Amino acid sequence: MPVITCIDDLKTLHRRRAPKMFFDYCESGSYTEQTFRENTSDFADIRLKQKVAVDMLGRTSETTMLGQKVAMPLALAPVGMAGMQCADGEIKAARAAEKFGVPFTLSTMSICSIEDIAAHTKAPFWFQLYVMKDEEFVAAAIERARRAGCSALVLTLDLQILGQRHKDLKNDLTAPPRLTLKNLINLATKPRWVAGMAMTRRHTFRNIVGHAKGVGDLRSLMSWTNEQFDPQLDWGKIAKIRDMWGGKMILKGILDPDDARRAADFGADAILVSNHGGRQLDGALSSIRMLPEIVKAVGDRTEIYLDSGVRSGQDVLKAVAMGARACFIGRSYIYGLGAMGEAGVTRALEILQKEFDITMALCGEKSPAGLGRHNLLVPKGFEDRYA
Repeated sequence: MPVITCIDDLKTLHRRRAPKMFFDYCESGSYTEQTFRENTSDFADIRLKQKVAVDMLGRTSETTMLGQKVAMPLALAPVGMAGMQCADGEIKAARAAEKFGVPFTLSTMSICSIEDIAAHTKAPFWFQLYVMKDEEFVAAAIERARRAGCSALVLTLDLQILGQRHKDLKNDLTAPPRLTLKNLINLATKPRWVAGMAMTRRHTFRNIVGHAKGVGDLRSLMSWTNEQFDPQLDWGKIAKIRDMWGGKMILKGILDPDDARRAADFGADAILVSNHGGRQLDGALSSIRMLPEIVKAVGDRTEIYLDSGVRSGQDVLKAVAMGARACFIGRSYIYGLGAMGEAGVTRALEILQKEFDITMALCGEKSPAGLGRHNLLVPKGFEDRYA
């Protein structure tokens, strides 16, 4: 077993062990992938201020999200098809998050169902909802999440129309993969993955199959999915979903100050500053570049989270110091999941927490609550370069 010291080590192992189409699904953005790249490169432009001669005993990385105590300012983001990175992937990720003490968010487009996660965990998890044209399906999904004890609904706003991801088209991405000659040749080099999949019955989108009308096989599933994302999603429909849910709600996909103000006026319990990991509007600014303007627009009227580009504990610290309460990670834990299953997700969380803790200490702070812009050196024009 190689020595795992950072998230990139898990990424290398993930690439080696997962089928090409599923690694590429994780490691890709839309169109030219400009936003996908800048999500990480913009974090690198921000520097940290070192402080010395500060008593560092009694440090903690703990904070709260939606009133829930968490081990560090971090949650696992909803990631579609995580159960194709390794067998029962969502269950394994949820268990790792529960043991570590951070929230897990299940995607509508998961391989393991809401009920699967509830049956294999004890802590409440969060459910991410895509708004579909099929209103009965949406209402049923919300009710299923309520019965499963989900403590928050994460409503994704930036996927009314699907951005094109070239790699997915070239790989003919499906779940499960079609048994073409090209796929069979690739799968022959992934014996660990194949053995795991042979031991589970969870091979397709179990939140949809058996729950959406007329969806019973791969062909009908793909047809339903391609037609169902609702291009008419607006604030009126969001209000109906809020009323239907009746619990805590996070609005995901906020990247504009006006949208952030509208979300705060709407009464969102939290907003997630996100460009969908660079997988939707290519050419949009990175989440970290937009964060300060959104913080300025919203203030403390709602909790502010950030995703897209978080690959280290230093990135988490930078986001919190710039005004986010916490970060969501997607690829960073998916690398671990594809590399080593549940143990890999745990390893990813351990790496991020250790990096966060040590960086916080070297910046002279003892808890996330003490972090602020005084800990950062931000390039001139970073926030208004494209104004």
